[in-house]
Amino acid sequence: MRYFIELSYNGKAYHGWQNQPNAISVQQVLEHALTTLLRVPIKIMGAGRTDAGVHASQMYAHFDMEEPFDIEVLIFKINWFLPNDIAIHRIFRVKDKAHARFNAVSRTYKYRISNTKNVFTTDFAYKIHLPLDLDKMNEACTILLEYKDFQCFSKSNPDAKTYYCDIKEANWVLNDTELTFTITADRFLRNMVRAIVGTMVNIGLGKLEVEHLHNIIKSKNRSEAGFSVPAHGLYLMDIQYPDTIFNAI
Repeated sequence: MRYFIELSYNGKAYHGWQNQPNAISVQQVLEHALTTLLRVPIKIMGAGRTDAGVHASQMYAHFDMEEPFDIEVLIFKINWFLPNDIAIHRIFRVKDKAHARFNAVSRTYKYRISNTKNVFTTDFAYKIHLPLDLDKMNEACTILLEYKDFQCFSKSNPDAKTYYCDIKEANWVLNDTELTFTITADRFLRNMVRAIVGTMVNIGLGKLEVEHLHNIIKSKNRSEAGFSVPAHGLYLMDIQYPDTIFNAI
């Protein structure tokens, strides 16, 4: 039987989602907790691979279990067992071939930029004290929607079969002293969101003209794009799936 887990985590203490040979990951901690509590070896598959230091307000993963168990009891026990920076919200049956990664139809990320010193957001938003031109940054967002190939924003990845992504939404919003970038797509490349944000920060600072974004994307060259902003301002916010996978038989 296959189960989906809905969880959230503060990524500060972790070297990303995926298991690493010499560093602690969210996947490793969660597999250890499930294996300990269910008393059988459990391997999980996540909906994506967040980088070291990136947070997730909503993440999904799946695992298989032969014997039935009390879901509500497991949720209670695992939240007691896990460290305070990982929380399990739901565990539920899905169809046996449902896949947390491959069945996801969209993912939404947010990136937070603070324009003032705030001791309560130091670990959760990137501080930029210089003024950013919000109109130009939103103009750049409209350019993103014109393209599909985003190799220029991707870290080198020999395993990548395609650099195509269907971006459905991209915008910047100012709330008091914080700028928030929201982007939704069917998939994302390695380091893609952080590279996009870094490029748009350069546009907002007046270091790049908005129209130059066309040339950057067409170049397919990572060195043409902007810097990669720090991981601690990035959040995986939402993952959408087709309703059909949730109807477990």
